[in-house]
Amino acid sequence: MPQLEFGNPLILSQVLWLLVIFGALYLIVSKVALPPVASVLEERAARIAADLEQARALKDEADRAMAEAEKAQAKARAEAQAAIRAAIERAKAEAAKAEADQAARLAKQIAEAEARIAEAQARAETTIEEVAVAAAQAATARLIGISPDPARVQAAVADAARS
Repeated sequence: MPQLEFGNPLILSQVLWLLVIFGALYLIVSKVALPPVASVLEERAARIAADLEQARALKDEADRAMAEAEKAQAKARAEAQAAIRAAIERAKAEAAKAEADQAARLAKQIAEAEARIAEAQARAETTIEEVAVAAAQAATARLIGISPDPARVQAAVADAARS
């Protein structure tokens, strides 16, 4: 390669100028171009660190808010369950009271009906006994032609009814 031919008298001056130009470029880049780039990189790193710190703080705050929300939800759930239990207990008590009232009303109606039945049965027995006495007197009178004593007929009907 002709550029690297060290026998050429121009090569030394070219190498010298190469070193001078690279030195000057190095100084210009290191003193003029790199400091703003470095400051931008430092600002970016600082901004990233601040954003990360802010994100951590926000995450911690969100975690606290989530924990508080979970506590509030658990408390609300417990209150709702207690309210439901209380409503169920009230409904059971009201149903039991209504059932007791209904049972008392039915017992009263049953007692009244039994009393009416007993009264009707007593009237029927009395009526049956009276009819039996009258029928026995009429049958005896027709069969033998004599009207029997009402007290004796009544006693005979009562004996027959008991047996």
